[in-house]
Amino acid sequence: MTWRQITKKKMNSRPSNCKEDQESVSFELLHEKIKRWVWEQGWTELRDAQEKAIKPILSGTTDVIIASPTASGKTEAAFLPIFSKIIDSEQSSVSVLYISPLKALINDQFDRITEIGEKVDVPVTKWHGDVSQSQKRNLLRSPKGILLITPESLEAIFVNHGTKVNSLFKNTYYVVIDELHSFIGTERGRQLQSLISRIEFLLKRKIPRIALSATLGDMELAAQFLRNDKSFSCLIIVSESTSQEVKLLINGYKTAHNVLIIEDEKQNVEETETGDFLEICKDLYRTLRGASNLVFANSKNNVEKYADRLRRLCEENIVPNEFFAHHGSLSKEIREEVESFLKDKEKPTTAVCSSTLELGIDIGMVKSVAQVGCPTSVSSMRQRLGRSGRRNEPAILRIYIQEEEIGVNSNPIDRIRAELVETISMVELLIKRWFEPPTTGRLHLSTLIQQILSVIVQIGGAEAGQLWQMLCENGPFKNITKRQFADLLRSMGNKKLISQAGDGILLAGELGERIVNNYDFYTAFKTPEEYQLFAGDKVIGSIPITFPLNKDLFLIFSGRRWKVTDIDESRKTVYLIPARGGVAPKFSGRIGLINDEIRKEMYRTYLREDIPLYLDNQAKELLLEGKKNFLMLGLDKKALLQNGADVLIFLWKGDKILNTLLIQLLDIGLNVSQEGVALNIARINENELTKHLEELTKEGPADPMKLASSVKNKLEEKYDHFLSDQLLNAEYASRSLDTEGVWEALSDLLNREKRTE
Repeated sequence: MTWRQITKKKMNSRPSNCKEDQESVSFELLHEKIKRWVWEQGWTELRDAQEKAIKPILSGTTDVIIASPTASGKTEAAFLPIFSKIIDSEQSSVSVLYISPLKALINDQFDRITEIGEKVDVPVTKWHGDVSQSQKRNLLRSPKGILLITPESLEAIFVNHGTKVNSLFKNTYYVVIDELHSFIGTERGRQLQSLISRIEFLLKRKIPRIALSATLGDMELAAQFLRNDKSFSCLIIVSESTSQEVKLLINGYKTAHNVLIIEDEKQNVEETETGDFLEICKDLYRTLRGASNLVFANSKNNVEKYADRLRRLCEENIVPNEFFAHHGSLSKEIREEVESFLKDKEKPTTAVCSSTLELGIDIGMVKSVAQVGCPTSVSSMRQRLGRSGRRNEPAILRIYIQEEEIGVNSNPIDRIRAELVETISMVELLIKRWFEPPTTGRLHLSTLIQQILSVIVQIGGAEAGQLWQMLCENGPFKNITKRQFADLLRSMGNKKLISQAGDGILLAGELGERIVNNYDFYTAFKTPEEYQLFAGDKVIGSIPITFPLNKDLFLIFSGRRWKVTDIDESRKTVYLIPARGGVAPKFSGRIGLINDEIRKEMYRTYLREDIPLYLDNQAKELLLEGKKNFLMLGLDKKALLQNGADVLIFLWKGDKILNTLLIQLLDIGLNVSQEGVALNIARINENELTKHLEELTKEGPADPMKLASSVKNKLEEKYDHFLSDQLLNAEYASRSLDTEGVWEALSDLLNREKRTE
């Protein structure tokens, strides 16, 4: 096996000797109790991000973003100065509000922050769905110290304890947001922005916001997300302290014929799998056994398939199982058990996971990370890679890419080996330290509906002007116009979400009250209805209710095989017993949009003559084959390719532009589908399609609202179905359309086509 070292950068920040205090000016600014805690840890220096963060955080006059790799001390960079600030302060309310995307991350950080808090007499409280009511009541009665919470639990405080919000946070010094990148551009992120803004609105003052993240593609956009006005400055701290060596290998596979792997006449089970899937499993088994690792499989369905097969390989070789599934639909107990295995240095464990272990949950050091299939994004790949290679050991990433066998009649997209090239392009962008910039420009009307209802319930009723001022004019929904806001209130009234009293006060309507009183209200995102799965009397997880279930069905779940013995439709419960056969269930979930820069890098990769050294022999052959076919098809010079009775369009643009062009072509009556990197237009020739594209270009950029009105199914977010047609079109256009980008891309395409004539 040949490895390619792709990154090795030595620390270039000046070391700071804490004990002698000769080089670290920042260290001297910390409270004596905090300095004593640092000494007790045996630290001989502060890391560069920690050094840079102390003075600005202590000042309390600026927001701060700390961007630093996983396990590089971001938490301490924030909390050493925070503790120093609040140690001697009056504890009459929550002093620090820490907000995290995950309950598991809160549990980890609770242990970490409490260790410091106990030394300096600052209490730390965690608040989420698994925390006892008595602990929550204690905080409400006597608020103090540091509160660790999720956005959903903070929403619940606003709704259920609205009159106490002011007293809870009246003397709050800081708001800390962990894993900032996971919130940016999402409905949940807009909810988070709104909740923090509402606290400041009530208190009539700004609270410094401290954000932590490992990967941020555009720091200025991240700062804009952290506070979307210029009322407070923002200091951006990017850690330059990394001496990590990274080792990478991309393994290529061709889809092989199905192989019979199970035949059991007694249980009426016959099962086959493709040979390439089995070969990948064998390589994972051979290279990962004996150490702790993570295998990211992109989807819960794949997690179950690979975890099941790897477990069976252990059984076939009569060795203890080291492979376990980990994803969000498994029960908390199962996930925590796998996490504890990973932390146990004496127990080699490989977790086959979705994105659940991508964020900064403490799982100790893993030797390597494997990625099955193309990574979902460059940022995600960097985040996953950061889970490996701590304590001066190299970070190791293995990527497994499967490509179809091809012939002369194969689809050109298969012939150019698009998935492999996309993966290589992501790696090259990672080496260049490019990450996807935050998504901006969305209206987030679904979350605005939630926040309007939340404010009304919190304060017992609100005037329209008050809501506008709190949420839009001085809040996070600044891109909503007054007319759109008025239309939204009118639509909410028509749907009985709100009603208006005689004095003009807006109240929760009949339907609005039912929605707010449901536990599901606290989440800004959709939560699908699910069946609970029981093995004996133990809940092992849940699956979407849309997955077809019937008695005697064989199922793979938690990396094990089961048979359905009973289904209780009224209680939405399914009962299982161990079995020989099984199929992994299909789970709902969104796939992220590919950015323009990745597709541009793909085009550059096809044209480059060099072959990356981090490819194995099969991947090299696949890449050479893809490059050869790319040139043979003329895709270096033209964007339109006749493929039988159809035409493929290669714009080398991101999914948002491809989706917009797809809708424009559908709107003029063409039969269009997206096939990965290209659009396929059925039953047409190049000349006819060129004429259509010329007409679209002559008209200039399409009207986004008019184009959105042609889309039939625009319901995506939780409360979209309460929007009027006009507002739904505006929402869809803001999140899914880029008509300016399409016009520019088509102009370039037509110029390229003319040059090839």
